[in-house]
Amino acid sequence: MLSINAETVHQALTFPKLVNALEIAFTESIEVPPRLHFDMENPTASRETTLLMMPAWQAGDVAGIKLVTVAPENSQKNLPSIQGTYILLDVDTGSMKAMMDAPSLTAKRTAAASALASRYLSRENSQTLLVVGTGTLAPQLIAAHASVRPITQVYVWGRDINKAQQVCHQVEDLNVTCTAVDDLKAYVNKADIISCATLSTEPLIFGKWLQDGQHLDMVGAYRPDMREMDDACLTRSKVFVDNFESAVRETGDIAIPLAEKVIEIADINADLFSLCRKSFEFKRNANDITVFKSVGHALEDLAAAKLVFDFVEER
Repeated sequence: MLSINAETVHQALTFPKLVNALEIAFTESIEVPPRLHFDMENPTASRETTLLMMPAWQAGDVAGIKLVTVAPENSQKNLPSIQGTYILLDVDTGSMKAMMDAPSLTAKRTAAASALASRYLSRENSQTLLVVGTGTLAPQLIAAHASVRPITQVYVWGRDINKAQQVCHQVEDLNVTCTAVDDLKAYVNKADIISCATLSTEPLIFGKWLQDGQHLDMVGAYRPDMREMDDACLTRSKVFVDNFESAVRETGDIAIPLAEKVIEIADINADLFSLCRKSFEFKRNANDITVFKSVGHALEDLAAAKLVFDFVEER
């Protein structure tokens, strides 16, 4: 069995190769049971630690399961918020083929899913990206979006501008101008694409700030009590998700407005399955505002893990 570290995962999963692999995976027959989500009480912190278990398999090929913990206050301990491992198995024999670093795999596939959605939903000439959040995902989101759209200007906002500047340093190899900013509202209307990846429990992006033609990529708010956007972002926009089943129950950005009758299920236009299989074709009008809400899907992990395994085997 191979043991694959984070550095190798990052080397293997380049954009747009991973974006293209996800697009194919969303058209294939891959079994994905509902993920198991457990909140583990943690008296030493203000929030629970979350345990996620995400299995997926493809008949006659490979199976995988991701075991991940999310501890939102780990930044105060100089530890990553997301930790865990991914196990890749052979379906025929049931044997383990590889274990690999799950946080790096998650960051790559999450950013790739956002870029895949952007390929279908954002304006093709989108040049300016605003990233909200300064965690592990931020530089990956910049690289992924820049691989599918002609991004030349990136703004990064976070509660600590020094961390926003660090994100810009991490993407110096990209052909973009990256600027750390301290006024979120002032830069929302400058962006063609707004990508939000935080652990916020209160909205950060407000519909009244939005301009015609923008695309919102909402990646955080992984729990039903978390939100990154307000109701007006949804009511002003055409709404899309990565997968219906999880989006309507796992993220406060969708579950709360549904429960409060602000939106209905029918207001969600399509998910990535429908977009990639061409069963729903979105034709953007110039004034459309689009929202893509990502909650994560085990199909994405499996597709990414297969790429990593093949990369290591071919070296």
